[in-house]
Amino acid sequence: MIINWITDNYIEVLGAITGLIYLYFSYHQNKLLWPLGLITSSLYIVFFFDTKLYADMSLQVYYVIISIYGWIYWSSGKRIKNDKKKILPVKSIELRTWLILILVTAILTVLAGFFLKKYTDAALPYLDAFTTAGGIVATWMLARKLLENWLFWIIVDIVASGMYFYKGK
Repeated sequence: MIINWITDNYIEVLGAITGLIYLYFSYHQNKLLWPLGLITSSLYIVFFFDTKLYADMSLQVYYVIISIYGWIYWSSGKRIKNDKKKILPVKSIELRTWLILILVTAILTVLAGFFLKKYTDAALPYLDAFTTAGGIVATWMLARKLLENWLFWIIVDIVASGMYFYKGK
């Protein structure tokens, strides 16, 4: 029974596995997270197309692009004395930046939600748009090594989990 489910949902399973490895590398600040992110996102493009969550699908296209950017940006770090690794420091953001990122997320949510509701058969247009907008902002924050990206991700993942549960995926 479980074997059937795995074979029926192999794209989702592979995406989850590569996504977990991505998180491990992210936690350890290993730039290999970016190629894994590219693979994970490529798998989820197919998955979200099949479930008619088009904003999430387009978000995966963005993740493919930001994975290339993240790899390049993280590779630009400075070498530490007597070490072969290049290190890019993790930074924290100020209140002003928080407000700007929240505003950007809200604007993207409204614009994408309106577009999805008017021009597609999206199942949950504004929730789909919110997870997309939040994911765009959170991944940009991760690529720039901003510590608070995790707070954005927690909120996005809670909303996304509810949305996927509702959709039965």
